[in-house]
Amino acid sequence: MFNLSPLMIWSPPSEPDPAEDVEEALAVDFVDPCIERNGESHHTGKFELMNRRIIDGSQSVLVVRRGQPFELKVHCKRPLDEERDVISLMLAVQPMQGERVSHGHGTVIYLPLLKAEEDANEDEFGWKAVLTKVVDNVLTLNITTSVHASISRWEISIDTKLVGNDQSMKFISPIPFYLLFNPWCEKDPVFLDDEQLREEYVLSDTTLVWRGCDRSFHPTIWKLGQYERDILDCGLLLLSSVGRVSATYRGNPVRVARALSAAINSNDDNGALVGYWGTDFSDGTAPTAWVGSVDILQQYYRTRRSVRYGQCWVFSGVLATVARAFGIPCRVVSNFNSAHDSEASLTIDYYFGENDNHLREFSSDSTWNFHVWNELWMRRADLGASAEELYDGWQAVDATPQELSDGMYKLGPAPVKAVKRGEINVLYDCDFVFAEVNADEIYWRYRGSGRALKLIRKDPLRIGKFISTKAVGAWEREDITESYKFGERSCDERITMMKALKQTNNPFARLYANDEFHDVDFEVEIRNDVKIGEPFTILLKMNNHSDENTHPIEGIVHVDTILYTGKFRKPLKAMPFNTVLDPNSSGVQELHVEFDEYFSNVLDQAYFKIICSASVEGTNYEYFAQEDYRLRKPDIKIALDNEPICKRPLYVTATLSNPMPIPLTNGVFRFECSGAWQPIEVPCSYIEANGATDVRFRIMLYFEGNAQIAAKFNAAELNDVDGFLAFEVSKNDENSLGGSLKDMLVFA
Repeated sequence: MFNLSPLMIWSPPSEPDPAEDVEEALAVDFVDPCIERNGESHHTGKFELMNRRIIDGSQSVLVVRRGQPFELKVHCKRPLDEERDVISLMLAVQPMQGERVSHGHGTVIYLPLLKAEEDANEDEFGWKAVLTKVVDNVLTLNITTSVHASISRWEISIDTKLVGNDQSMKFISPIPFYLLFNPWCEKDPVFLDDEQLREEYVLSDTTLVWRGCDRSFHPTIWKLGQYERDILDCGLLLLSSVGRVSATYRGNPVRVARALSAAINSNDDNGALVGYWGTDFSDGTAPTAWVGSVDILQQYYRTRRSVRYGQCWVFSGVLATVARAFGIPCRVVSNFNSAHDSEASLTIDYYFGENDNHLREFSSDSTWNFHVWNELWMRRADLGASAEELYDGWQAVDATPQELSDGMYKLGPAPVKAVKRGEINVLYDCDFVFAEVNADEIYWRYRGSGRALKLIRKDPLRIGKFISTKAVGAWEREDITESYKFGERSCDERITMMKALKQTNNPFARLYANDEFHDVDFEVEIRNDVKIGEPFTILLKMNNHSDENTHPIEGIVHVDTILYTGKFRKPLKAMPFNTVLDPNSSGVQELHVEFDEYFSNVLDQAYFKIICSASVEGTNYEYFAQEDYRLRKPDIKIALDNEPICKRPLYVTATLSNPMPIPLTNGVFRFECSGAWQPIEVPCSYIEANGATDVRFRIMLYFEGNAQIAAKFNAAELNDVDGFLAFEVSKNDENSLGGSLKDMLVFA
């Protein structure tokens, strides 16, 4: 048992007259919050709040889950007189900044202390306090909160009095306890009936996020860090002060999820993160430089100012951190070729001029190479009696500011089951999510004022590819595409699309379909395994299948640099061509791009848009193809130099190879590790061209079991390089701290 300082303090009444023989109400010496026992039974033992005595010697703070009893040991100054001592408790939500808490709204609860044999007399809303054991002067209490109780900081006080005596005493806690959602409790709306899923989606403090494009994507480690210092307090601040969810409604996961989707971004308020998709991040931190959520939330909590900067995976990572801290099962979801349907038409319309110039003023629709959002697990009783079958389970929630919902930049919770069935009018924002994974891409040729648009291509298959999340219990990708949509070209898929179209006010428009032409076909080919620093080649292959006809062909192959959102940045290189295909012949047009040509223009995430178009002379046929492409970056290799044992030094070596023909300068490695409480940064001033470097550091881990190291490297010439390692920490039989926190984080 920890040697804890008191959770509650005694405020005695005025001293009685010594001349009078007055019986005193029961006085409390101190209260033991049973940190270790409650942490184990409530799955909250890893919270920094619960470990403060170990970390810095200060008072540990209780964190528990609703709908489940937690234990307190009350140490009194005299034995309990069960015939005369009357004990009651008051639990009250501690007001957040600027908040008023009123009685009668489930935020102030009065509980008589029941004896064990009276345990059946449970409060109709699930609140109760039971005396379970008396040993000498120590009372053991079990307190159970409602499964609908507010997710808040709560204050607790104990009143005692004697039967037949007006004298009473009050014991007021100087330290609050934190109450969370409880996915282990069947009556809680966030109940998740699988221990492996709870371990993955509630308890795990590290995850993987997939980024890239549908041709080439890779996982990035993201340290959620929901247990770290100030994270829970910051989440409550965002929920109450920014999301404006009062204490009365903070027990409703639907309201909590919707509020967080708005409060994580800063577009409508002083939310946690500023979104920016430009190139100059000098007044903040580039989105690609973050290793996880902890720095972001700690900075916001410290300054109360929106942190610069985030993009979709950063918004998603921060939302996942707060959701898991609150106890709502949450996972991060990546969608490749993700549609941003700004016109609610369920189509993504692109307009091109005669020279293949993209006419963006005609439509603000776009297709992102990838987009990342969250899924939160909960019941949807707000959608009616049939919600359990139709809408309970995973809900899409997105904190990235894209389109307004109820006048604010927020999205969800949208039942994933409703999205799959094309029920786009179900609350909340199912129409937008449906388009993200199902919209058809339509390409139009604009041939001048007064002339009809020409449909040059339609692609019903490109949107919504490889929808991905981290696999349960494994550092691998799980494909969850089938939870959002039926198989492409299947009967169910087309029926669902037509069902959705009937519910929207913007049906398809179709003008002048491209002529049918089968003599010549085209194919774009690009290698997917090219590393940054290497040249790459785009091949446009052409085949004339006619036995008789010769076909002159005119076209162009060009490549531009873009953002991952599909937004055009700069033209890079173009190659017009004219060629003639004889009967039954083939041809290839090759566009070579050298490192020197793309390096000075490519953005930090190394995305390109490749467009190939061709027209066949003597016909009205046009070929048009658009491909997204990304160069592969190196990985940071991480190795453990000794066996990881709880509360003993662990030495780690990280290795990075520079794939580019130029040196890397002014670099910095950043490492974050589960259970280490503090990140490590190691400067790296120079890595020679095509060279490599090793860095070595040591850490101390507080908890046995699963652990992960997340790594990030950024330099002037190359950034957004990451790596991770998952490993097991063995139990320390000696159970010795082995040094202070300051000693635990030392560079070798």
